[in-house]
Amino acid sequence: MRVRATAKVEAVAPERGEALLQFLKAYRDVVQYIVDKIWSLEKVPSTKQLHKMFYNELRSLGFRAHHVSEIYKRAKEVVEATKKNNGSKPVLRKLTARIHPLDYRIDFSTKTLRVAVLNGQWVELKLKWYRYLDKYLDGSWRVGEIQVSYRNNKIFVYITFIKDAVLREPKAVMGVDINFSNITYTVIDLNSNLVTMGVIPFKGLRRALHLKKLAEELQKRYPRSWRSLKWVRRVRARWLRRARNIMNDSSHYIAKKIVGIAKGYSALIVLEDLEKLREKTNEDKLLWEMQMWCYRRIQSYIEYKALIEGLKVIYVDPRGTSKISPNGKQLRFINYRFVVLGDVTTSRDVVASWNIALRGLMQMRGSRVRWSPDSPADEGMRIRPNAGNPEARYSQLITAIHK
Repeated sequence: MRVRATAKVEAVAPERGEALLQFLKAYRDVVQYIVDKIWSLEKVPSTKQLHKMFYNELRSLGFRAHHVSEIYKRAKEVVEATKKNNGSKPVLRKLTARIHPLDYRIDFSTKTLRVAVLNGQWVELKLKWYRYLDKYLDGSWRVGEIQVSYRNNKIFVYITFIKDAVLREPKAVMGVDINFSNITYTVIDLNSNLVTMGVIPFKGLRRALHLKKLAEELQKRYPRSWRSLKWVRRVRARWLRRARNIMNDSSHYIAKKIVGIAKGYSALIVLEDLEKLREKTNEDKLLWEMQMWCYRRIQSYIEYKALIEGLKVIYVDPRGTSKISPNGKQLRFINYRFVVLGDVTTSRDVVASWNIALRGLMQMRGSRVRWSPDSPADEGMRIRPNAGNPEARYSQLITAIHK
């Protein structure tokens, strides 16, 4: 399997910056030209048909052969995506060009990039490198296509790194339950015995929703004129941008922690299949929290980071995971959050992550897995409400289990 990672790097053009800007404008215009030509057709032409229709015309404008092939792809993608969403004819405004590997030269030792533009000319860019990107230069990654973008008087280069990932056979199974305020995980071995469990607090959603609420209240103060007031638009945009950044950073943090724990146990990661979850939610409070709840982003980041480490990820049906006893003992609900499992008080999140891990083990084996009747996995599993640091609480829980 192949892993793709995209690095965003700012660049400067000491010389011939106008040539690059001219190329990006011409690139956008010809993509728009092809979109206009094929929009009214009943069926989107294939790449071969597009080649016959526009190749000679685009080559006469000074584009290289691989420029033309990337223009075909871009125009076709735009039309297909827009028609799939029942949208109107798209109008392209962003100055972005997709560059084939044969149309650029990159030197990581000097951090320079040479890009082929119109009429056989080349433009050299100086990359503003970041140290965290050095991990892609260890020899295991190779460079694919890039994108060059110009906005806000700045040049950005999106470099695609490709790596061949080798998936290893799991030695354990890790069930992950994603909630609004925390991420709960449970690790079991291949014999369904409990190995460890824990909780990772997730405060990003509450902070992001607070910023979103501030932005909405600001709009309510100026319901008719907020679009024309420059300072209101600026403050509103700043709050929403901070909210998005908080959710993005929190998702990366959660995914990194989950994959790090799974790597330590060489565990198969089991996630919930939350397809169409937003459509099924009716409660007003949940709808408000779901506006910025990025469970899909967290899952995609976990899947991506796990693939880099050679760990497998599967999805299971989440229905009833917090309502079924994972060890065959009686399950009694105290409230919406806490339950009594046998004679032990615990949370529904623990029960859910435990059942998710068991379902993942069933799916991996393709057969039913039964809990061992003499397993001591439920010994000492006692979680009390408002008992302090959740990570420390789960650490004490697992210590008691192993003792």
